[in-house]
Amino acid sequence: MEQYVVTVGCEYGCGGSAVGRALARNLEIAYYDRTLIDKIIEETGVSHDLMKMADAAPLGDLFITSTGCKDVITAAHYPHMKHNALLCNAGHFDCEVDVKWLEANAVRKFPQRENILGYELPAGRVLNVLAEGRLVNLAGGNGHPAEIMDMSFSVQALASEWLVKHRDGLEVKVYDVPSELDDQIGWAKLAALGLSIDTLTPEQAEYLRSADA
Repeated sequence: MEQYVVTVGCEYGCGGSAVGRALARNLEIAYYDRTLIDKIIEETGVSHDLMKMADAAPLGDLFITSTGCKDVITAAHYPHMKHNALLCNAGHFDCEVDVKWLEANAVRKFPQRENILGYELPAGRVLNVLAEGRLVNLAGGNGHPAEIMDMSFSVQALASEWLVKHRDGLEVKVYDVPSELDDQIGWAKLAALGLSIDTLTPEQAEYLRSADA
């Protein structure tokens, strides 16, 4: 029987791969790395589809939102979903998946297993919500993956150092992180990964500065 995983997202670096691995382990299902999936797609001609949520609702077995927005999966989608579909959020607060509607309209709520609540709808189908619709990697996992947090902590550390070094000339206000710190961290991360990219020419740098003005 075919099974479908639906992901709804827009943010690079949201930690989706780590969330996927954790979900696969906890749900005892197979996890396939994006590289492997791309290879399968290339060799078989099967494609992954981009579609509206309304079109994805009746197809998916597992839905993962990571949009940073609200009302991604709502009451408009629930009646069309499969029995025992899994819903979780990896992108924002507990408003991407409309759990409040399920709480108000389900005829029964019951624990399926740790961190998974089943909601039985009036028609008899059950929808399963992981981690109460909250950030699944935090509420139901081990937190933010190291793959992204090293850069976040680097920004915090170097920004703190910058504030100390420049404190005598600073006003009491909010400052943006200096772009040179972002660049320093980015280059260090690339070097640690053994990767390299093109550098901007002076003309390209000036063009980007003018676009931000």
